[in-house]
Amino acid sequence: MKKGIHPKYYPNAKVICSCGNTWTTGSTKPEIHTDLCNVCHPFFTGEQRIVDTAGQVDRFVKRLEAKEEFEAAARQRAEAAIREKEERKRRRRMIFAETESQEPGAESGEAPADEA
Repeated sequence: MKKGIHPKYYPNAKVICSCGNTWTTGSTKPEIHTDLCNVCHPFFTGEQRIVDTAGQVDRFVKRLEAKEEFEAAARQRAEAAIREKEERKRRRRMIFAETESQEPGAESGEAPADEA
């Protein structure tokens, strides 16, 4: 082996599982932490359970909640825009109705053609 390019090898490296199980093996790290082993893995235990590796389930739930909040906010913005548009239409109709109800020429001071 060439000197200086290889990592240090630990023949008695300790592996520690999140369930508390430990064993020794050879590795380039003196201590290794793992989430699953043959003692706690659902395949070996026969249990049906969710294995939350590094918080993946929590991250998924957070993403799902954020999506629902975003969609609710977008829905509220869309409803507000629709209400505002309806209000503008209502105001335009009122203005148009007011201008139609005024007699032609009443603003200029002329008498209506019927009365002359």
